[in-house]
Amino acid sequence: MAEELVTVAAVRGLVAAAAGSAVGVSAVERLRGGSKKGVFRLRLTDGTSLVLYLWHDRENWWSTVGEAGADLFSDASGRTLFRQAHEQLTALGVPVPEVLLLGDAGTYLPADVALVQDVRGPSLGDLLGTDPAAAAPALLALREALGRMRAASRPTYGRVGAPSGVETPDFPAVVLARALRHVRSAAGRDARIAAAADRLVDALHARAAPIRSRGGYSLVHGELGPDHVRLDDRGLPVLIDIEGLMWADVEWEHAFLELRFGQHYAALRAVDLDETRLRLYRLALSISLVEGPLRLLETGFPDADAMRRIAEHNLRRALAAVT
Repeated sequence: MAEELVTVAAVRGLVAAAAGSAVGVSAVERLRGGSKKGVFRLRLTDGTSLVLYLWHDRENWWSTVGEAGADLFSDASGRTLFRQAHEQLTALGVPVPEVLLLGDAGTYLPADVALVQDVRGPSLGDLLGTDPAAAAPALLALREALGRMRAASRPTYGRVGAPSGVETPDFPAVVLARALRHVRSAAGRDARIAAAADRLVDALHARAAPIRSRGGYSLVHGELGPDHVRLDDRGLPVLIDIEGLMWADVEWEHAFLELRFGQHYAALRAVDLDETRLRLYRLALSISLVEGPLRLLETGFPDADAMRRIAEHNLRRALAAVT
């Protein structure tokens, strides 16, 4: 049924409002990869194209298996978060797709929407896989963008756009509590996690214990893998899937970068990272990337094989950390 929401006829008014009535829509193509929103390429009659983001429960595979216990990481999706993240990154000079139109549910489609620039270059992940040498300038530009995000700061953690109030506990304690929930959840879905649950819990507490409070938090994407970086027509990086942008420990970002970029992470490595925080965040992230995919597999998610691979890879990482 979600497919029927986005048809050539359904998006004509949306495109006319953004690009003018002289431009029509010739085709709609669903793009792969999203689990919280629908992503579609709209091919226009003048030979150009745009990308449509659609936030609707039918497109959010997590809506029926939401995580127990609301926290900073819960439900990082929606038009409002997208707009706030886009404004924050643009203000810092971090490249993101140009926004042509944001629409409320019912104005153009029965869902919140964003119509954005179609960045037609490959993902950074694709280029790293085929020509790592050609990807070197993009990695350097991404490192510079990450530096600008790290330099931005505020005294408390939280979602972009949320007030900078006094929040307790500290960000590492939020990560610890979430990881402990994930151990319990994953243990009910995989016997190997169940067998190692006590060791994982002990390791999480041991890694969290020496962490001390710090004075401020940086801006982090939260899930910045090479598939969340598109390359523009100059070969420069453009960040996508930005709704999870938040103020947090920069080490949270780098634990994810390290995992997702693998051998190419050296080009993005930052100086003066807190190894104590990294040890906790690496383990918490591995556990999260077991628990989340296992939950998602219960929904009928179309790319089930990819979720199984993610869960299995990170399960091995988590178990290796406590062996």
